[in-house]
Amino acid sequence: MDKPLGNAVLQKNYMHLQFPSRSENEALARVAVAAFVAELDPTLEQITELKTAVSEAVTNAIIHGYEDSPGEIRVSCAIHGGVVEVVVEDDGVGIEDIELARQPLYTSRPELERSGMGITIMENFVDELVIDSTPGRGTRVRMRKVIRRDPDCQ
Repeated sequence: MDKPLGNAVLQKNYMHLQFPSRSENEALARVAVAAFVAELDPTLEQITELKTAVSEAVTNAIIHGYEDSPGEIRVSCAIHGGVVEVVVEDDGVGIEDIELARQPLYTSRPELERSGMGITIMENFVDELVIDSTPGRGTRVRMRKVIRRDPDCQ
């Protein structure tokens, strides 16, 4: 992540957070990501959308990834110019069919009366969403959101 540049170090800002798959930790992830991106001076709408997308990703990891079993969730953030990248990962059951899971109103846990809109909400609130999952090994959700368009940022 760090690149030596003479005596200086060119560094992007980043953070890593790891916590147990407990529903109360969803709020922790939302607040941590919001505080992290504050340096970009986001609008209220941008911060609300990002917090909602993070909340959906973490909630999916808790409810679908671990299915009532204990586990750990990792949230990583990095700022590249005016863009924030958030990665939410779990080592849970994984997703059998990502395209099916992306369908609005689909849920793998209908007994919990879930709406099946989590991925749809994430897609609508970030500029890029990539989901990688291996059944039996876990899921990685990568979200990118442009906070500030700065011609000097690379």
